[in-house]
Amino acid sequence: MTNTDTLRQLLAEPGIIPMPGVFDAVSVRLAEQAGFKAAFMSGFMVSASRIGMPDTGLISYAEMADQGRNICDAVSIPVVGDGDTGFGNAINVKRTVNGYAQAGFGCVMIEDQLAPKRCGHTQGKQVVSRTEAFQRLQAAVDARDEGADILIMARTDANATDGLEEAIHRCQEFRRIGVDITFLEAPRNVDEMKRYCDEVDGPKMANMVEQGKTPFLSPAELEEIGYKIAIWPAALMLAAVNGMRTELARLAGGVAAESGKATFPELQEIVGFPAYYEAEDKYAAE
Repeated sequence: MTNTDTLRQLLAEPGIIPMPGVFDAVSVRLAEQAGFKAAFMSGFMVSASRIGMPDTGLISYAEMADQGRNICDAVSIPVVGDGDTGFGNAINVKRTVNGYAQAGFGCVMIEDQLAPKRCGHTQGKQVVSRTEAFQRLQAAVDARDEGADILIMARTDANATDGLEEAIHRCQEFRRIGVDITFLEAPRNVDEMKRYCDEVDGPKMANMVEQGKTPFLSPAELEEIGYKIAIWPAALMLAAVNGMRTELARLAGGVAAESGKATFPELQEIVGFPAYYEAEDKYAAE
């Protein structure tokens, strides 16, 4: 099965699908090794790790697609890719959907923010008109229906700008257009989360950001409300930052210790040295 087929199967099975936020080949490989059946490529974290800049539309389509290709190539589990606003008008959206499908993603997320977009849990968000938002998602669905092997997730940030009624209306219309998954970003309380899940059909995604605008709930609680997918886009990056700061402080203080971190043999295993050595032996000259 393709990654898209695998993701479709996961969506059809009972239970919520937990997806850690990944940003490079190592983080997604660790997610797979930990037993996760799918992962989410976070635009915020790719922008942070690849160019060291905020998630405000500064990273390009080519950079995101390239990072996504490396991520998808590293594992056998499906990955959902953050496609931002589609990087332009409806024609750009179609190119983005096709490009993400070629990169190996099982699903691409397209949102209704005004470009340049920004992280859903930061200030200054704006959304495009209903007409433009619906055109974007129609273009994404058309690209899928014309042969792109990928699912379409529609995200709206309208809750922050126009209120819950507008956000729910947009999600309902996205489903009518034909998207596979909806994502109402940044509901502010459990009641808003419940209304969204009760009033919009189909699979829905919850975004669990530490210290974010949405209640930070457990997978079981999210499933009870009605969500099908739960993502933690920042969790791995936050843990990595904390670990790197700790080690840098030790080194800066003149302490070079082997304990308190992964071992070098473990790192070799993660990046595939044992398999490389086997292949090297197989093709060695006699």
